[in-house]
Amino acid sequence: MKTTLYSLTLLLLTLTTSFGQILTRGHVSGQVNTGAGKPLEFATMMLVKAKDSTLVKGAISEATGKYIFENVGAGQYRVAAQQVGYRKIYSAVFVIDEAHPTHEVPALAMTEESKNLTEVNVVAKKPFIEQQVDRTVVNVENSIVASGNTALEVLEKAPGITIDRQNDQIQLKGKSGVIVYIDGKQTYLSQQEVANLLKNTPSDNIASIEIITNPGSKYDAAGNSGIINIKMKKNKNFGTNGTFIVGTGYGWANNLSGVRDDLPKFNTSLNLNHREGKVNLFGNYSYANRQSYNSNQINRAIPYNGTVTYFDQYSSRPSQFIGHSYKAGLDYFVSKKSTVGVLVNGFSNDWSSSGQNNTLISDENYRLTSKPTTKTDAQELLSNITGNVNYKYEFDGKGREWTVDADYVRYNGNNTNNLNTIYYNVDNGVTRPNQDVRNNMPSTINIMAFKTDYVHPMKNGGKFEAGLKSSFVKADNNTIYDTLRQETKQWLFDASRSNQFKYDENINAAYLNYAGQLGKKTKLQMGLRAEHTHSIGTSITLNQTVDRNYLNLFPTLFLSRQLDSTNTLNLSYSRRIDRPDYQNLNPFVFYLDPYTYQKGNPFLRPQYTNSVELTHVYKSAISTTLGFSRTTDFINRETPRQIPAENVTYVTPENLGSLDNINLSISFPVQVAKWWRMQNNISSYYTHYQTFYSGTPYEVKLVSYNLYTSNSFTINKTLSAELSGWYNSASQYGFYRAQPMGAFSLGIQKKVMEGKGNLKLNVNDPFWLNKFSGRAVVQDINFRVRSQWESRRIMLTFTYRFGNQNVKTARQRNSATSAEQSRVGGQN
Repeated sequence: MKTTLYSLTLLLLTLTTSFGQILTRGHVSGQVNTGAGKPLEFATMMLVKAKDSTLVKGAISEATGKYIFENVGAGQYRVAAQQVGYRKIYSAVFVIDEAHPTHEVPALAMTEESKNLTEVNVVAKKPFIEQQVDRTVVNVENSIVASGNTALEVLEKAPGITIDRQNDQIQLKGKSGVIVYIDGKQTYLSQQEVANLLKNTPSDNIASIEIITNPGSKYDAAGNSGIINIKMKKNKNFGTNGTFIVGTGYGWANNLSGVRDDLPKFNTSLNLNHREGKVNLFGNYSYANRQSYNSNQINRAIPYNGTVTYFDQYSSRPSQFIGHSYKAGLDYFVSKKSTVGVLVNGFSNDWSSSGQNNTLISDENYRLTSKPTTKTDAQELLSNITGNVNYKYEFDGKGREWTVDADYVRYNGNNTNNLNTIYYNVDNGVTRPNQDVRNNMPSTINIMAFKTDYVHPMKNGGKFEAGLKSSFVKADNNTIYDTLRQETKQWLFDASRSNQFKYDENINAAYLNYAGQLGKKTKLQMGLRAEHTHSIGTSITLNQTVDRNYLNLFPTLFLSRQLDSTNTLNLSYSRRIDRPDYQNLNPFVFYLDPYTYQKGNPFLRPQYTNSVELTHVYKSAISTTLGFSRTTDFINRETPRQIPAENVTYVTPENLGSLDNINLSISFPVQVAKWWRMQNNISSYYTHYQTFYSGTPYEVKLVSYNLYTSNSFTINKTLSAELSGWYNSASQYGFYRAQPMGAFSLGIQKKVMEGKGNLKLNVNDPFWLNKFSGRAVVQDINFRVRSQWESRRIMLTFTYRFGNQNVKTARQRNSATSAEQSRVGGQN
């Protein structure tokens, strides 16, 4: 692998030398002012072709009102200026050629106009973090520091997001229960499986990540803290075009022996698109092969019968991941009014690990009494295929439309885990026979969904929307345990640990939504969604069935007020539900070693959240949000429990009272210099847990905060750099208090091959600062967890774009399964 990395690095450096000498091209500059003649900052400037207004380049005006477009090829152009509260304006036509390589556009004067922010189409180059009125957008596609990472690592850099690496939990502004979409389709995976999927999704395949904390009624009501929508790259151009990406690199980590492990990584992908006439064909394929590492330290004190036993566990888990993903689709434009489309996508992931867990057991005086060792060999195979058929009819070209989506989704998983425990005494003698346990966990999940939506514009400028949706889920999880009989070396079925669990769920939903004006400067959007849920969870082995049947109403309300040309105020309210993950309902047991395991809870109830947010936006650049939410029947997915007589600690999901959350977020850019632009985000949140633990009241109050900064540097026409960093203060995860975490990344990008290709070199967490440490202390529970992974790495990525690059808008849609794929379940 080292030879491959060296050869690929030499090849890429050769390409840089060969193509780095870009031909000299022209540039266009100018000034944009208000109608009163004052400089207008942060205006969106667009260089467009004079013939058809096709976008060529984008820019943002500086504080002085000046702007510039570099590296402009020969042709006829116009410059367009656009800003919130102002009328869009165009310059006169001008020419760039050999005789006129530069052009100074006469000053553009923009007149004021009352216009809501959401009606403005911003086409300029976007910063890594972009704060919009109703969502935060992480623009991954053009980021240097995001290149070569995984989707989870990019998400970790987003404002308000914290990742509990120990439990694979994603939190948004201090709240769990985030629902993850990919291209508008919910993943149907549990929190752990979603985290695993994001760990194994290369960031170079992602266009952007949308974080929506208060979704409207058109969205499914699932997700108490909001929605994260990961939008994969899709070429929207006419003709035949595509993108080829190849990346390689290394991570470093020290194992339990203190020896450094080198962890090579490689990924590649190909995206193709052909759009001509009535047909749009698109597809992509990605391959990833990388080695990773995770280490854990767990220190426990277990009281029993007036004494205490201390457990110090040290585990290491090097792993190998090989993943394939694919997508193929067709849009056929039957007529100007009708479009039909089909889409097939899926993935096949193979994760394997051979780890070791060393346990030191001491008495109350901290004298070592025994030191069992457990070796584990695990493999997780997970594949998915999703098929979608969709139809869209536009009645009159004025916004009245009808859409239909039908989906079929199938997941196949097969997890195996072999545990071999040797019981050593303090002198390394074996005190009892080895314990060998193996388990096999095949699982299948079938999902069918249908949805239809209707949009009807009103004469007064308002809009009415209505829709129906039905989804059907059938999940079958089988956990088979075998124990090795040492005398005969035969594997015997262990009925006490094995379990087959089936889960059937049907959700029928309907929604109404209205958006319109209240006067000249105020916009209103209100909606109501009804969801009826019928679920049956059956443990065949335990002969236990939980049948739930309930109807819920979910209102939403949004108000937007344009205070003046530079200030907008938005108020929103929503009620949401977070249903238990399918796997969390499965009462099976998953072992780390004989003293530590995890089990499900078939009696989990849904949790409900009421949220309200107030957002102020200044010049579409500085955003301040104040929010409050209350969650009832709060689901804590990692509630610690103990069996003191057996020295056993386990975690299980439970409903635990209520959670109040108050959050304040500020996002603002700073143009430090013409060549240096900074984007900053500050998020602070107050969490208040009120619950009971084993019948005793338990209450926690904590103020936490998240800091993020991203710096973009333009060195010259073809060379740029980025430096970003983030910091999370101490925070609370149910019963766990997590210690502060943080890291920074830096990268450099070189455009080659006349802009069709680029090289990105990214160094992530060079000082290995990103570590997890947490502690739980409640009644007889007293343990500390430390976790570390190979976040320290260097990656080199080459991207090449080919074919026609003239941008034309492609059709956008969400499928019927945009809300069911987040609760499949699984373990890692």
